Amino acid sequence: MKKVYIVILNYNNWQDTIECLESVVRSDYPNFQIIVVDNNSTDNSQEYIKDWINGKIDVWVHPNNKLRELSIPPVKKPIPYVFYNRQEAEEGGNPDIEKNLDNPIIFIQTGENLGFAGGNNVGIRYALGKNDFEYVWLLNNDTVIRRDTLSKLINCAQSKDESYGMFGTTLLYYDEPDLVQALGGTFNRFFATGKHKYAHQKFELVKNNKDIQKFDYIIGASLLLTKKFIKEVGLLSEDYFIYYEEIDLALRAKRKSFKMFICLDSIVYHKESVTIKKNEKQISTFSDYYRVKNRIKLTKKHNPQYLPIIYSGMLFSIYKRIKRKQYKHAKNVLKIMLGMA
Repeated sequence: MKKVYIVILNYNNWQDTIECLESVVRSDYPNFQIIVVDNNSTDNSQEYIKDWINGKIDVWVHPNNKLRELSIPPVKKPIPYVFYNRQEAEEGGNPDIEKNLDNPIIFIQTGENLGFAGGNNVGIRYALGKNDFEYVWLLNNDTVIRRDTLSKLINCAQSKDESYGMFGTTLLYYDEPDLVQALGGTFNRFFATGKHKYAHQKFELVKNNKDIQKFDYIIGASLLLTKKFIKEVGLLSEDYFIYYEEIDLALRAKRKSFKMFICLDSIVYHKESVTIKKNEKQISTFSDYYRVKNRIKLTKKHNPQYLPIIYSGMLFSIYKRIKRKQYKHAKNVLKIMLGMA
């Protein structure tokens, strides 16, 4: 059974991370190792996650939660682990320490907030340094999985030839687990916008649709990459910090003739942007900044001929924001446009 590294990135959200971990450690796939990467959280996440690993605190899930059985009761603790800083991890860790432990969790502290791409890349570089794997699974910390999610994902991946390098899962809403959050995404290159496929539709009604496998990118909340893909296409682009990384990766993959596939039987339940939504005021400006900036970045990199269309669309969005009296947001969009022109 091919080895899989599961990279789980945490930033100021330790409660969701330990619920995710409780579900992941129950996986029935026999050959996986967990990499937890903390992006220099400011809420003492590092110590809380260590306390969970050592059995000092337990996960808490509401008794009425439909998915409670995926992470309750807690697994036996302590769980062996090794703690690395970023440099130690990217050099492949310390094999002498790890060989004396039984499949330890690899816990990495990056020392700074590297964003989605940067944090995940630290985990991927650790795996590349070890060079003992076939797959890396990027899994959001605000998810929970079934016991058979990983085994079904790997069985699906192994049924495809080497031209397939990226695999996604069925993403369902954590709060409404019969509804689809995404089955891949579609990308409009003229306006540089992405859209989740089948969002808010019942999974049972759409899972047999003939166009399920017609999509442009895989959602980064659950993304499996083969070693061959990583070595030939590269890591996530750290130009974006957050948003558009998976679209950029998919565009680069197509240039290398790699294919993508959604493994429908592999189910992941996603809380969807819990970390960002914790502060709605911060989010609107935060989201505005990176969505606008990264649309321009992505277009310059992959489709520069469409830049006039992108800028025209942004001018219209400024007009709409002014009409809604969202002057601060309108000003932010204009500043980004002028700064990147």
